[in-house]
Amino acid sequence: MTNFIQLHLLTSYPPANLNRDDLGRPKTAVMGGVQRLRVSSQSLKRAWRTCDIFAEKLKGHLGIRTKEMGAVVLGKLSSAGIPDVDAMVWAQAIAGRFGKLKAGEEKIEQLAHFSPVESEAIDKLTATIIADRRAPREEELDQLLQCSHTAADIALFGRMLAANPSFNTEAAAQVAHAITVHKVAVEDDFFTAVDDLNRGIEDMGAGHMGETAFAAGLFYLYLCVDCNLLLRNLQGDTQITALTLRALTEAAAKVAPTGKQNSFASRAYASYILAEKGARQPRSLSVAFLKPIAGSDMLNDAVAALEDTRMKMDTVYGKLWQEEMTINAARGEGSFEELLKFVARLPETEAAQ
Repeated sequence: MTNFIQLHLLTSYPPANLNRDDLGRPKTAVMGGVQRLRVSSQSLKRAWRTCDIFAEKLKGHLGIRTKEMGAVVLGKLSSAGIPDVDAMVWAQAIAGRFGKLKAGEEKIEQLAHFSPVESEAIDKLTATIIADRRAPREEELDQLLQCSHTAADIALFGRMLAANPSFNTEAAAQVAHAITVHKVAVEDDFFTAVDDLNRGIEDMGAGHMGETAFAAGLFYLYLCVDCNLLLRNLQGDTQITALTLRALTEAAAKVAPTGKQNSFASRAYASYILAEKGARQPRSLSVAFLKPIAGSDMLNDAVAALEDTRMKMDTVYGKLWQEEMTINAARGEGSFEELLKFVARLPETEAAQ
């Protein structure tokens, strides 16, 4: 039986531009016939995967996503005095196990996610061929890719290796795009910068003028984790699985994309979190906000809409969860530490697998 953890978060951000489109404006989406602010799931996962919470809680269990691993190997070979032609061929042989090479280069065309054990294997092989002054052997190259790893970020968000699909990892976490629960209009901030050495003798104008787009909003975020798949991805290690669930929950509650933070300081914690555990088919509660929240007490109205929608769905479909926990910072209700413990506690039947 598959066990799911579903998280529903409401987080309010002041004026910000957390996640920009190709024109540099905040991303948006139309829902319920009105424009909403949007933060993409890709942006959220990147912010979480690289945040201090993950680095601290999951130290030694985080991968690296890059096209440049071949360049790193080439640099080590060249620094060790390996002739340029040999260094290039050897670096290409190593990098080529993780993706299609760019023509005539040691870089691969697609971003590849390397687990810690794979990075370590690459380092060891590089050191070996430097010491032996020889090309890597086929059997050595075949051993670089590893299925048996405990990279938490790969286990959560998956990876695809087009050159070796048997080493792909199916993501255990599904993350929705965060959207505002209300209608939003994106505004423009006109700003100037003053030249400190301009005394105004000849030119009284600003040294620079510009515009930046921004908007504020209360966001609903939904994410779902297949706990059984996460445990399998982490080689059945219940301790790392529990730490991963804690880190993901804490990051989702506290960490936002870094876009324009220096200009807006739009850092925020989730005001409301509902965590659900159960074995039934997961579902988002975004339908609660199909009709945009428009009252003056927006946060409490949003909480009420979400909880009312959940209750009515349970009435129609039957209870869709087995355990739950809620915290509401706006009312001072609940404990975030207890919520983290709740999320990290694996069912006995699942932990025993």
